Amino acid sequence: MNKTNIINNTIAFVKKELENAEGGHDWFHIERVYKNAILISKEEKVDAFVVSLGALLHDIADPKFYNGDETVGPRMAATFLERQKVDNEIIEHVVSIINHISFKNSFDKKVKTFTSKELEVVQDADRLDAIGAIGIARCFNYGGFKNRALYDPEISPNLNMTKEEYKSSSAPTINHFYEKLLLLKDKMNTLSGQKIAADRHSFMVNFLEQFDDEWNGIK
Repeated sequence: MNKTNIINNTIAFVKKELENAEGGHDWFHIERVYKNAILISKEEKVDAFVVSLGALLHDIADPKFYNGDETVGPRMAATFLERQKVDNEIIEHVVSIINHISFKNSFDKKVKTFTSKELEVVQDADRLDAIGAIGIARCFNYGGFKNRALYDPEISPNLNMTKEEYKSSSAPTINHFYEKLLLLKDKMNTLSGQKIAADRHSFMVNFLEQFDDEWNGIK
């Protein structure tokens, strides 16, 4: 099993599959998560090959673009890795990462618990791309893609959502900051992730303060 060739083949596969993807969930998102995961891995005792595959394949079929079907991505990833003749144990680990990486799973207490250092690293890398300047850009890009309002003072953030409510929400884009993005800093698993998240979180807080001032005609 030539790991370098498999990584290169995985990159080519993901690029092709996501060539027409929405801008916040395209190849460039995957590339950033991959780079973040490699960066974090340098300070963690992990299997770098599993981390790389998990990062590259974590959004191969995001459920939000498949009518909420959470089985498509893991199935596509497993089929691809089988064709690459990756060991079954590694395939199972990567599929478990894909199945458990999502923020929305935190709403579902019935989800079977799976933990590994590799999952923690990939999850942190993915969450880092959801906050800071990139996170703000992705949030509004997706809101525009779904034709959502920027903000509506009459619609308060829902801080007690169920998983299904989260998945089906059509709330204004600003609400997503309070319902998810501002919560991610305190959900980081690794020290590296926590350090990077702190700066990106502060950037978002400053942005929201400026947004509020401009909305209300203060600045």
